[in-house]
Amino acid sequence: MAEHILVTKNPLKGRFDYPLDDFNMDIASKARRFHESSQQYQKTPLVELQHLAKHIGLAGLYIKDESYRFNLNAFKGLGGSYMMASYIAGKLGKRVDELSFDALASGEVREQLAGITFISATAGNHGRGLAWVAKQWGVNMKIYIPKLATPAKVEAIRKEGAECIVIGDNFDLTFAMARKHAAENGWVLIQDTTFDGYRQLPLWCMQGYTTSALEAHEQFCKLEEAPTHIFIQAGAGGFAGSIAGFFRSICGKERPFIVVLESDQADAMRRTAEADDGTIHYVRDELDTISAGLACGEPSSVGWEVLRDNVDAFIACDDIVTVRGMRVLGNPLRGDRQVISGESGAIGLGAVCALMTNPVHAGLAEKLHLDANSRVLCFNTEGDTTPDQYRKIVWDRSEL
Repeated sequence: MAEHILVTKNPLKGRFDYPLDDFNMDIASKARRFHESSQQYQKTPLVELQHLAKHIGLAGLYIKDESYRFNLNAFKGLGGSYMMASYIAGKLGKRVDELSFDALASGEVREQLAGITFISATAGNHGRGLAWVAKQWGVNMKIYIPKLATPAKVEAIRKEGAECIVIGDNFDLTFAMARKHAAENGWVLIQDTTFDGYRQLPLWCMQGYTTSALEAHEQFCKLEEAPTHIFIQAGAGGFAGSIAGFFRSICGKERPFIVVLESDQADAMRRTAEADDGTIHYVRDELDTISAGLACGEPSSVGWEVLRDNVDAFIACDDIVTVRGMRVLGNPLRGDRQVISGESGAIGLGAVCALMTNPVHAGLAEKLHLDANSRVLCFNTEGDTTPDQYRKIVWDRSEL
């Protein structure tokens, strides 16, 4: 079965002027110093797939593997921890760079936060990351998760000690309920998705993600290479925006060609770019994709603004692309390293492989300037966070 891939060159790039100081080297360094202050911090690997690159006709192919982050099997702990720390710092009358990760677990800080309840909505990984942070710091945390979430994701959150409440048919409805209950009960909403009057915390979350971008930049410097392309997936757009913002800030006009990927069942950003009418086009459909982390029909406004100004193209892919990415990464060519990538982590690699190997997509590859001189960076944002589903796809060849 042929893959379904839609490519939209970004007509909005350069038309606006989002302040890239929000994602510059100083911001990223400050976020990384905070994460380094955790005893559980380790830099995640940059995996070079040398043999796969040669096989599909690229000069280089690299995977920044966030499945190793904080032993959480996903990248979300970066943004959640920095967002919560920045909020707590404000409550304590301090700056976040005056606090360390482990200092926030002190009895004195716990006493000052005893009356605060945090709440967030999640498709799974964000909630687990926040639950892990709340456990480290001893704060009260409620996590709302959609009814379609797998039991494994619910159990992973509860194992971290947070209250996990299954509510809402999809992420967008679950987020609406979390927002409503936060307002009604005086709880603090800790979310990477924006709405009117709620912008600072999602921005802090995005700034926390720049730790991954800074690490990747330094890892490429050691290789004496630089990526010509970055393929980065987007749900609400926070992580993708942080990556795009950081590389645009440090590279200027010499930055890589940046491509944002979405499920074709939740491609609000691609549709918005294609419409080019000044409004965000939400996806109100069923969001029927195996990639739970990408099933967001309402983009974050901050994430969208960064991507709108700095991304070169948007791609929408069907689940076949993601499935292929999972299988290729999990079954590498001899000499390449295996990467365990879940449903929301493999769409970038899957798209690159399809574009470079399927003659049907030759015109799209040319449109994206993908050729034998290209060095492509993809981000694996999660491992097998739903192990049973991962095995069905990779072992049993079920596309679910």
